[in-house]
Amino acid sequence: MSYWNFREELSRQDRMRRSIYETLRDELDEYLLQYGLVDSYQNFVNQHVPYPFVEKRELKPRARIPDVEYEWHNRFLVIFVEDVIPSTYKKNLRFFDDNKVTKENLMRSETVQFSKKYFRNIKLFESTHFSDFLKALLPVDYALLIQRDPTVKARNRYSLSHFHVRVDWPIADAAEDLARELRYISKDLYEKGEAYAEEIQRKFFEYYGFPITSGGRRTAAMVAAQFLRRVPCISTVYIGSSESRALYRISERGVSKYILMKLSNTDIQQIAEYHRLREETIRKNYLIAEQEDENIVIFQATYGRTSHARFPDDGKLRELNSEYFWMTVINQSILPKPGIWDKSPLPYSIIYT
Repeated sequence: MSYWNFREELSRQDRMRRSIYETLRDELDEYLLQYGLVDSYQNFVNQHVPYPFVEKRELKPRARIPDVEYEWHNRFLVIFVEDVIPSTYKKNLRFFDDNKVTKENLMRSETVQFSKKYFRNIKLFESTHFSDFLKALLPVDYALLIQRDPTVKARNRYSLSHFHVRVDWPIADAAEDLARELRYISKDLYEKGEAYAEEIQRKFFEYYGFPITSGGRRTAAMVAAQFLRRVPCISTVYIGSSESRALYRISERGVSKYILMKLSNTDIQQIAEYHRLREETIRKNYLIAEQEDENIVIFQATYGRTSHARFPDDGKLRELNSEYFWMTVINQSILPKPGIWDKSPLPYSIIYT
């Protein structure tokens, strides 16, 4: 079962929209990798503080993450929707006229540190200054909302429509929604007792790749991702977390986690040999920083959902077993640094080795 349509199920008009959305999403990936990871690393360097690299064990499904907030690590929440969120959903994803991206609202907001001159079209994704504008708004509390601009029906263009968007939907309701969809309950979260309901809520966190102790932005992100399944299009939620020192990306493709990883010179030599590349090519295109025997790269772990976290083949009601894993690692790779156009990710499996 899917809440969105595959490309071959779309009209030619909607296929064009899907193509534009996916191209812009590639650009947004780059912007947020730069801000969420590369710029965060530079923050630590500027403060002469050692960067808190993620340990390998933290990349495994169900991993526990140290309960520490690192103040120099950038944090944010961005929701990017292929179409337009219907106004009937404003109650739960709170986007109103007073938090619409307008010059007046930005100037009135005490939380926005916005010094650039406001150009009329700067909030449009196609604007030359969009990436700078996005960066200026990323530190704002709650979420930024990017969606299709409905004012020009003849074109598929996207804009940063709202800032300071609160996700107002209880975790229990979101978990109930998912459990009903996966056929672990028929109607109500508590229909099989309180202990069963609590376990469903724990598995809801696992479904989105977060520990049960996750903080506000990560919790808001998974609730938003679940709520957006009501909108019949694809959407992507990005979370920059200062606790997990990572960028998360939740989309129709599943969950990806991006971190900074430290490699030795020997590691770089072995990677170059394995992929039949010159070591210089690795250093030029994949390292975001290097210092003596310390080479910093962006590592991506992509997670898929097991059969226990998918709609059952027979469609019948089933019992929840908390021992079964809902997530599994399906891909691991080193990414080219932001801005590199012509290099592909390099497969690099290290989580279970």
